[in-house]
Amino acid sequence: MADRESPVPEQLLDLFDRLRKQALGQNPLENSGVTGPQLALLNWVADSPGCGVREIADGLELAAPTVSVGVRRLETAGLLERRPDPEDGRAIQVFLTAEGQTLHRQARTFRRSKMQRLLTGLTLEEGATLLALLEKAIVAAEEKTGQPDIGDF
Repeated sequence: MADRESPVPEQLLDLFDRLRKQALGQNPLENSGVTGPQLALLNWVADSPGCGVREIADGLELAAPTVSVGVRRLETAGLLERRPDPEDGRAIQVFLTAEGQTLHRQARTFRRSKMQRLLTGLTLEEGATLLALLEKAIVAAEEKTGQPDIGDF
């Protein structure tokens, strides 16, 4: 006899899949060729302009060679640029290009709109409860695994 209800983790996955499918217009990443992990890299650089590959790797908890490949690909795509560090000629700083800034802004606006749409059906108190419970669950998962997951959803 089949279970009448999915276990909670399965239900949560189903909810995240449904959330992913919510359409609010064209996803700016859809035709950009930028993947979720690459967006995480763009977000990191947007929040820390002038950072180095090592800083990005540490912040995203990835290997520096992995980040270096990602930076190179996004540089080739015209979304990032490397510049010499004015204080250390051997070091390189990473910045968003104008095109990278535009894509970052569009992606952030798209994701905010999606979250706003999700929260529309909740009262302020329910929204606060949802956020508190998600925060609690994520903190516990991070403590258990020791690292955040940069995957997109």
